[in-house]
Amino acid sequence: MMLKKRRYRFVLLAVLLVLSIAARCIAAEGDSWWLVSPELLKHAKLEIVWQAELLFDKGENLRDLHILGNRIYALSNRNYIVSLDREKGSVIFERSFGAVGLRILGLELYNDELFSIVGSELVEVNPEFGTERGTRLLEFGAVCPPARNSSNFYLSGTDGRMHTLRANDKVQIFEVAAGNDSMITSIIADENYILFGTEGGNVVSITPDGPIRFWQFDAAGSIAGPIIRDGESLFFASKDTNVYRIDMVDVSKREFVWKYQTAAMLDRAPRVTREVVYQHVLYEGLSAINRESGKLMWEVPGGMDLLVEAAGKAYVIAKGRLVVMDNKKARRLYSVNFAGVSIYTANTADSKIYIANKAGRIACLKPVE
Repeated sequence: MMLKKRRYRFVLLAVLLVLSIAARCIAAEGDSWWLVSPELLKHAKLEIVWQAELLFDKGENLRDLHILGNRIYALSNRNYIVSLDREKGSVIFERSFGAVGLRILGLELYNDELFSIVGSELVEVNPEFGTERGTRLLEFGAVCPPARNSSNFYLSGTDGRMHTLRANDKVQIFEVAAGNDSMITSIIADENYILFGTEGGNVVSITPDGPIRFWQFDAAGSIAGPIIRDGESLFFASKDTNVYRIDMVDVSKREFVWKYQTAAMLDRAPRVTREVVYQHVLYEGLSAINRESGKLMWEVPGGMDLLVEAAGKAYVIAKGRLVVMDNKKARRLYSVNFAGVSIYTANTADSKIYIANKAGRIACLKPVE
């Protein structure tokens, strides 16, 4: 009888051990499904709004994310594009955006039209259904993402010219070059003016329907990344190590406001919010600059980019971690392990955070106050 009891206890213990292991495996599998653990997010006062997982072919992975209007566009390394609803994470459309290996230059939205340069073609797509609206073969190599207003497309060519094509029939109506013939690397299209930046450090404003110059500003180094327009203010980084702000007094006049010198060369555009300008500095990190005064507020060593700004806090992506900064007190609040995050996109439109990994797992987070 004693032997039977011992056997019973042994069997019971074995069953409990199996159940314990199974429970741990299920829990581990549940946690691993999340891009970032919900427990870690609680520490950062963040919650998951939605998470989606894209289905890629073998060898295919997510290359980058774009926020345009009320959509998130996920682009793979094989030029496959998936459009997701920003609020729900549901798929709107998916399609091949170009042959594998073709360069996709920019993904832009104007009213009800998505457009880009794919290889040597200007491509227009319906953003609701993903159907192609038209293509135009270009006679020049493109340098930077295209821009457009209600009348025209504006494209920078490897010939050092900005080519202007009528929107309705894609016929070129004029071209223009910087006075020093330097490459045009950034274009902003408005109904009343066109702005472009160059490798020579020029920021030039011209009329939208002809090559007549309104004004020009010259930095000592080439313009790094696109010029950022916010209201009547322009913010841009230069390879002369400075971040600049100039204001457009009216269409034909500009006013220098400030420049902030960083500790190293700049290779990308700043992120601009209502009160702060965030600038990545090569080999240094992310700097926060007061928008009005042009003075340094704080720095995050190793910081790569701003994910979002909400309730006076800046959520900064750094290598393997998320750093949360208090803008008013100019101090670090806390950081969270973000080792699983390899792809992200900055959002200055609202308080949502969009992050992903190369496997195609995308998450939308929001701060919880």
